[in-house]
Amino acid sequence: MSTTAQARVDSWTWAVRIFKTRSAAAAACRAGHVKVNGVPVKPAHGLKPGDEIRVRVNGSERIVIVEQLITKRVGAAVAVQCMIDKSPPPPDPQLAALMPHRDRGAGRPTKRERRETDRLLGRDGD
Repeated sequence: MSTTAQARVDSWTWAVRIFKTRSAAAAACRAGHVKVNGVPVKPAHGLKPGDEIRVRVNGSERIVIVEQLITKRVGAAVAVQCMIDKSPPPPDPQLAALMPHRDRGAGRPTKRERRETDRLLGRDGD
């Protein structure tokens, strides 16, 4: 495990196993899916202990606080010690299965689909 005074955000997020590859981490930074202390950052942005990182991965948000700076990929047990995970719990699988699913590019939902979604989320206007 390599400990340095500074670590790049793409290297650190790859090292603690948030992303599978460093190039995927860099691409997410360039696309604006990685924020440090609420600000979108470039891949070369330097981190310091205490920084809050918000990452959008696979449609869910991960919120982690940097505890220890590392630049080499480590095992899962060590990666957990390098960060504090403040991510919200994943949605209930039963509720997710009930949500209507639309294919990408299928256009806007119909009025009927919108009513069903509102009813499932408890926003019905009754």
